[in-house]
Amino acid sequence: MEFPADALPPGNPFHGVGVYTLHYVGPFSAYTDMGEDTPIYVGKADPPGRRQGRSSATTGTTALYRRLSHHAESVRAAANLNLKDFRCRWLVLDPVWIGLTEQVLIAQYQPIWNVVVDGFGNNDPSRGRWNQRRSQWDTLHPGREWAFNLQDRGETEEDVVKAIIDHWSGQSPR
Repeated sequence: MEFPADALPPGNPFHGVGVYTLHYVGPFSAYTDMGEDTPIYVGKADPPGRRQGRSSATTGTTALYRRLSHHAESVRAAANLNLKDFRCRWLVLDPVWIGLTEQVLIAQYQPIWNVVVDGFGNNDPSRGRWNQRRSQWDTLHPGREWAFNLQDRGETEEDVVKAIIDHWSGQSPR
């Protein structure tokens, strides 16, 4: 990647929508074989209201910065991760290119938190939906308060780590 990595979240708010990658450079054993240029997660930030077809306006929105900040809060909450071990890269895009760019990045890099350890980008489903199962991400990285209210998934941290190892063994080197 040609864009320099920045701290997660970036130090200064900025305007725009687009795509981003998160990179892990810490000691968590399941991720130590991952190079620092390989994203652990790829995501996007669409214009407000886009999902409901209400708006595609991008002027003045800090949606991309807010999304990165939200992810920083999830990492901070995790008992076994340290925010200082994360970096991010982002690209402000015209909304028409956001979905396609995200799909291409995920297909190219197969980020662990997108293809193996599901649930990093989840939000609190609220009290009426706490009958859902806890995500793999919240099983492996416990700490988000709302996730403790969800049903156990019947999968242990060791099961999730094994899935990561299996994923790496089937990958070609990047």
